[in-house]
Amino acid sequence: MIRTRFAPSPTGPLHLGGARTALFSWLHARHHGGRFILRIEDTDRQRSTTAFESTILEALQWLGLHADEGPFRQSERGERYRETMERLLAEGHAYRCYCTPGELEQMRARAIQRDEKPRYDRSCRQGSARAGNDRPHVLRFCNPLDGELCIVDQVLGELRYHNRELDDFIIARTDGSPTYNFTVVVDDMDMAVTDVIRGADHMNNTPRQVNLYQALGWETPRYAHVPLILGTDNAPLSKRRSDTDILHHRDAGYLPEALLNSLARLGWSYGDQELFTPEELIRLFRLERVQRSAARFDPEKLRHINRQHLKRSSSDKLSADLVKRLRALDLDPGAGPPLNRLVEVLRERFCTLGEMAAAAECYYRDPEHYEAAAAARFLNNSGLEHLRALQPRLTALHDWQAPALHELLSATATELRVGFGKLAQPLRVALCGSAVSPPIDITLSLLGRKSCLRRLQRALQQCDPKREEAGAP
Repeated sequence: MIRTRFAPSPTGPLHLGGARTALFSWLHARHHGGRFILRIEDTDRQRSTTAFESTILEALQWLGLHADEGPFRQSERGERYRETMERLLAEGHAYRCYCTPGELEQMRARAIQRDEKPRYDRSCRQGSARAGNDRPHVLRFCNPLDGELCIVDQVLGELRYHNRELDDFIIARTDGSPTYNFTVVVDDMDMAVTDVIRGADHMNNTPRQVNLYQALGWETPRYAHVPLILGTDNAPLSKRRSDTDILHHRDAGYLPEALLNSLARLGWSYGDQELFTPEELIRLFRLERVQRSAARFDPEKLRHINRQHLKRSSSDKLSADLVKRLRALDLDPGAGPPLNRLVEVLRERFCTLGEMAAAAECYYRDPEHYEAAAAARFLNNSGLEHLRALQPRLTALHDWQAPALHELLSATATELRVGFGKLAQPLRVALCGSAVSPPIDITLSLLGRKSCLRRLQRALQQCDPKREEAGAP
């Protein structure tokens, strides 16, 4: 059975790169009917926090990447690590190194002078005159001194490494805490992981881990290193930027299925198909279709994909999310048009739920002011004159539906001998405070007769130049 894992470190929020790794691991397991394991790698005591762990779990839950097992935590497996370290020492596959930081720096400087790769010179490998368990020391792995490793990567193909190029890496620090390259091997073996899917930035770790597997006599998992993600500047996407945070995208109003769709397309493709549901991704995903070159994240492409998923989503689902966003804006969802109807109108015009909520505000709250540029252009003398001519016609209309409203506006524009926009734009600014809204007949219909007549009267009063000249309050 295929068993994959996602093993984030709780030293920051879940970012786009980590989420893409989690997605590929989850899809590979789901496609093959396997198991997806979640492991929290929290041995970095200084930087790991429970707060970051909570945000990672929250982000995975929101994305729908549910684990079959876990979360397991490395901080709870100390005894197992110590047991394996003792075994390596006893079998001659590890040794205590007593070299001080100053001595290590001198080794590095000498190697650079000789134009060699700076690394530990193995001076403690055959024992040290300073030996003694009570003296400060680290544990190092006895990497093979010769030979070659051939690793068949499921994405990159055949990879070859010469053991003479590898160092005797540290498996335990001076305080006894285990290091990444050691714990990941023990964890993956104990959790029966068959396929390790991770970013290409981990490639240098792979030969070290494979040698450790072999020293312990354990079966090595299959590896798949997926390409790095680049930003719009073609530099590796930084996980320290807030706009790479998964929960940032949730809060901005992206749909989880749209973000999964976008992440899947970062380094994977299926013909010319652009839009995928999670179910389609599970059915179609193959590691063989993951590209070898770096992928480029384009925020505008994500916006486009999200807009398409908004159009595909049910009105009930979008309405439920919109309710929460309206309440966060201190708006009463029951004090405006039916949400399902509003959603149908707004999702055709906007890319995120956040934008939809911002645009919906004018349907629940009278505009506090008019955008200066829009007011100057449309609520001028001619615009106000057109609105004064329209006001009694709207007041007399009782069939407040879009077709009847459109017919009335068209007839009024014809009578005034102006284009339809010369009437619609001043009305739009008067009702919504800006020159942007859905079609004016639909806007009128959504706002309702009472609200429209009130807002129109207010605009005529506030923007009347004669009123300003008279010093009216």
